[in-house]
Amino acid sequence: MTESRGERSGPFRAGDRVQLTGPKGRMHTITLEPGKLFHSHKGPIAHDDLIGLPDGSVVANQVGVEYLALRPLLSDFVMSMPRGAAIVYPKDAAQILAQADVFPGATVVEAGVGSGALSLWLLRAIGHGGRLMSFERREEFAGVARGNVATFHGYDPENWTITLGDLAEALPAQAPAASVDRVVLDMLAPWECIDVVSTALKPGGVLLCYIATVTQLSRVAEAIRATGEYTEPQSSETMVRGWHVQGLAVRPDHRMIAHTGFLLTARRLAPETVLPELKRRPSKTEFSDEDVEAWTPGALGERSVSAKALRKRARAADAAAERSRASEPVEPATEGPDEAL
Repeated sequence: MTESRGERSGPFRAGDRVQLTGPKGRMHTITLEPGKLFHSHKGPIAHDDLIGLPDGSVVANQVGVEYLALRPLLSDFVMSMPRGAAIVYPKDAAQILAQADVFPGATVVEAGVGSGALSLWLLRAIGHGGRLMSFERREEFAGVARGNVATFHGYDPENWTITLGDLAEALPAQAPAASVDRVVLDMLAPWECIDVVSTALKPGGVLLCYIATVTQLSRVAEAIRATGEYTEPQSSETMVRGWHVQGLAVRPDHRMIAHTGFLLTARRLAPETVLPELKRRPSKTEFSDEDVEAWTPGALGERSVSAKALRKRARAADAAAERSRASEPVEPATEGPDEAL
């Protein structure tokens, strides 16, 4: 099997991305090219000095300053890659893969694609035998995502497509009825797509929505319940708190990654299945469009990325992808789902 650059192990090779960590913990990520130099204010390092070294080596620059050299993990890559839209953080990506039960060989629909962070995690989970269909309304975001995915792999994955347009209009043409195993929606109004998603999902398939606000969470949960075609929606959020551990100085870190979004999951029922009625306490479920608008990112003053900045980031992603593709030919693997891991 020919591995992608993001899945390599062993000695460093031309075309590999390498993360250099200096004596004060500052990190630099470079792509190895024979004859090139990495320059910093502490002095240069020849790429040739890194090529052939084992992963996890220490290399000194030309004035004796030592750097730890490691291949970046996927979590490192997504946190440093060019961004069009906000990324799905690794803590949420891990929960998405777990709660949606994304498996090797699965057919997965993703909307929207953003900067490609979640696409990278999904591609790794489905393996070479799976299929990922991503949908994105904005061409600029799709361009950044394509560049980032190609940079990480060293080629354009054959089992991944990006369709420009609205999911509600484009999905029926891309996915026949009951042909999709998992659907992941990272969009402002996922309730607008529930009907087409319900048609595309196989019985037992998982729908997962990544949602920013409590009002959106409420609305999509009620929309899913109203179809009568899903199990009871389950919602959660993930918070990660690091700890400082040095001798007896053991305490929580001063900073933590707290709320980034809600995850809501539900499973597609078989046709004409009726769930047993659940006993619930009475609650207010009615809401108006004004209620929803009051909690949208626009109403809350979310900062948007300018068109100029998006074009710059797309060029950066494309340039990194071209360097990754050109440095050493890598052919995508073609084995089936049982050999993907």
